[in-house]
Amino acid sequence: MAEVETNKKKRSLSGVVVSAKMDKSVVVRTEQLVRHKLYGKFMRRHVKFMADDPDNSCNIGDVVMIEECRPLSKNKRWRLREIIERAI
Repeated sequence: MAEVETNKKKRSLSGVVVSAKMDKSVVVRTEQLVRHKLYGKFMRRHVKFMADDPDNSCNIGDVVMIEECRPLSKNKRWRLREIIERAI
C-alpha cells in the first residue's frame, strides 16, 4: 500500500480578536492591503474568521495567530496557534 503524504504546510494568518463571548470560540478579524486594478490605490480589506480556542484564553483586542484545520463545526475551520500580543 502507498503511504499518503500529510505534511502539507498549513495556512496561517494573524489578526485581532473582535469577539470572545462564545465558549471555546473566538472571532478573528484579519486585514490585508489590496491594490485597485484600475487606479492603483491600496485599499484595506478585512475578513472575519471563527477560530477554535479550547482554553478560552483570548480576550477582545488580543493579536493572535490562527492556522487552518479540518472543519470543527458549521463555521469553524481555524484553530488558535498562539497569542502574539495581549490587549491592555
